[in-house]
Amino acid sequence: QAQFVESGGGLVQAGGSLRLSCLVSGRLYTTWAMAWFRQTPAGKDREFVGAMNWGGVATYYADSVKGRFTISKDIGKRTVYLQMNSLKSEDTAVYYCNWVGSGEAGPKAPWGQGTAVVVSS
Repeated sequence: QAQFVESGGGLVQAGGSLRLSCLVSGRLYTTWAMAWFRQTPAGKDREFVGAMNWGGVATYYADSVKGRFTISKDIGKRTVYLQMNSLKSEDTAVYYCNWVGSGEAGPKAPWGQGTAVVVSS
């Protein structure tokens, strides 16, 4: 069964940058995508942030982060990254990774513990 270990969160000032990491264990699905989600302090549900096809380089993002966030991966390290630039206070959330179908936004595996990002204004 897939497991995820997210790391790299922290406290950052508005306009700053952070890079999150997600170590993936279990089976790797070359026809699926690895996605990032976030849950804000007031949010009930996890919001889709973006995803990258595991078997290719195609990426897609939510409008709220497009142009500021970039997803990449290192297959040999079984790790996917989320580079976050020009951070805003509304990016404050706990960030999670998960498998999704290619081009989709629905999670397919149990959640990891997430990593918290706090953006101070």
